[in-house]
Amino acid sequence: MKVQSIRFCDRGADLDLYQLQTLLNKSAFWAIDRQIEDLKIALDRSEPVVSAWDQEKLIGFARATSDGIYRATIWDVVIDSDYQRLGLGRKLVETVLKHPCMECVERIYLTTTHQQSFYERLGFLPNSSTTMVFKPAAERLRQQSPD
Repeated sequence: MKVQSIRFCDRGADLDLYQLQTLLNKSAFWAIDRQIEDLKIALDRSEPVVSAWDQEKLIGFARATSDGIYRATIWDVVIDSDYQRLGLGRKLVETVLKHPCMECVERIYLTTTHQQSFYERLGFLPNSSTTMVFKPAAERLRQQSPD
């Protein structure tokens, strides 16, 4: 495999949602079983959406949400397990960070449970001051389930 032949794209509208679902199911334990309809909504509300391709095969993906000036969050960074350890994850995140929606943002956040050292090598710092989460959808589902 030639790493030079991998191309990166920042046009989310060009993304095949079925290939994205397959990539997430294969290489992202935290995103298994995401539904096509939900992926479409997430992509429609994200910018940038960056993908990595080996010819016509989707092998990498990341997205972000941002107000363009104060805060942004990077989501769903994944490289196909067959393509890991080639520097493609670094290139994927750097492509997100260099996007016009991200380059002037004061703070960029991400959540990771297993890859802290990878992100630290890219300049991200551990941050213990933003540890709260609100889960409205999960709470609604819990209340609707029979006891």
